[in-house]
Amino acid sequence: MTHGQSMVVMTMPSGKAGGAVEKRRTVLLGATGYTGQRVLRELLARGEKPTLAGRSRTRMLALTDTFEAELPVFEVDATSASDFARLLEPTDVVLSTVGPFTHVGMVPVTAAARAGAHYFDSAGEGPFARRVRDELDSVAAARGATLVPSFGYDYVPGNLAGALALDTAGERARHVEIGYFITRSGHGDELLYRTTLRDSYTLTTAGTRQTLVAAVAEDGFAYRPARRGQPPRLIDERAAKRVRTFRYAGVKRSAMTVPGTEHLGLPAVFTQLESVEVGLGWLGRWTRPIQIAATL
Repeated sequence: MTHGQSMVVMTMPSGKAGGAVEKRRTVLLGATGYTGQRVLRELLARGEKPTLAGRSRTRMLALTDTFEAELPVFEVDATSASDFARLLEPTDVVLSTVGPFTHVGMVPVTAAARAGAHYFDSAGEGPFARRVRDELDSVAAARGATLVPSFGYDYVPGNLAGALALDTAGERARHVEIGYFITRSGHGDELLYRTTLRDSYTLTTAGTRQTLVAAVAEDGFAYRPARRGQPPRLIDERAAKRVRTFRYAGVKRSAMTVPGTEHLGLPAVFTQLESVEVGLGWLGRWTRPIQIAATL
């Protein structure tokens, strides 16, 4: 899969009495960042007029000038619950690209759940997605809200690829392994390209690299039998505990295990699953040395 900081963009109608449908307000958090600007560009291309929310009113206004668009702008602190309580309405759709999400992401998503607003983000941190599920699922359900963390490159492709593979394999499938790799154009067949450590630096943003380091350093989770004879379940497990090898067209690639939303979603749909593995293969031949370093 080709890496790119991106987020799937969608707009949602709002039902009203008498069958009338009114378009919901879209609130974009983090529009001045790399991913936020990509999302904003896509929204504008679709004729949307999102409301921008962030720390710097000056930077957001400069961004509207750059895109030659007149958009509502609200100055909010990502760590201020009161700011978001004043901003969000039940009919809103919130798109969050702020990060690292483990540090500044919980306030916006909590506010969305409490307001009854639908919420999507581009988080790459599996533990953050797990926390959203564990702490806010009942809150969002009571308010009629939908919360979808990691609705971007992390981890939509893996969930879709895993689901397609399991559909094809049928009910006898008990295990699924999913790997994320970087490809590059101009090097022949992109799917045969071997990632280098340099690629993981030059083809990613500073924010993505910060998230990667945090993901390797922090505690994670896995879906597997906790002990011999016990049924499979979500268990605590540090990131980079194992290295998996993926083979395609005679090319071998290594990936270290990381927590992803595939662990949370696939077993809920494919109840026969006994294990789910998600591997990060951005580091090429440095995967094993970095896995050892993370262990130490």
